[in-house]
Amino acid sequence: MAPEPRRRPEPPSYAAFAEHLARTSGFPTYLPWPLPPGWRVADFTARGTGERVHGTAVKLEGINPDDGGVSMHVVAEEPGCGLGAEVAGTVWSDPGADIGNRPADARVRVGQSTVPLWTISTHQGRGDLDRSVLAGEADGRWLWVVLRPASAVLMLQQPWALSPADAIGPPLLAVPFGGVAPEW
Repeated sequence: MAPEPRRRPEPPSYAAFAEHLARTSGFPTYLPWPLPPGWRVADFTARGTGERVHGTAVKLEGINPDDGGVSMHVVAEEPGCGLGAEVAGTVWSDPGADIGNRPADARVRVGQSTVPLWTISTHQGRGDLDRSVLAGEADGRWLWVVLRPASAVLMLQQPWALSPADAIGPPLLAVPFGGVAPEW
């Protein structure tokens, strides 16, 4: 079975992001919030058919003092959607057995909850060592975080919070858009 279609803007902009949030109402598109200084939304997409959304992804770009330019992809998806695996470049459609059976490798805040994240193997995927992939479960959906370069995963040693973009309100108007389109 072919994956469901994705919708993405050309080019990313605040207006296109507002349309994306309206189209995906009731399904979260997570942003790190507050957005670190100098970071911007480079791209975003949703997977689904008709009015039913099964997954969202956003790519952010910014600067990390240790790595220079970094990118962060944040994916929220229903089990079986496959968007997270596609963005992460793994060969499995869900994180599966790589999570939950050992201590978490990182944690992020999502709303009022702390979400544990586990490293997902990229072995046999594309570019095995160019990224770090983590996944966990937030509000009954898979949450994937993909960081490039792989060493950028060390950013998650500091507290990070993710917020549904539609809950951010007026400060969302100040978010910058633009950057390199991702391979997904």
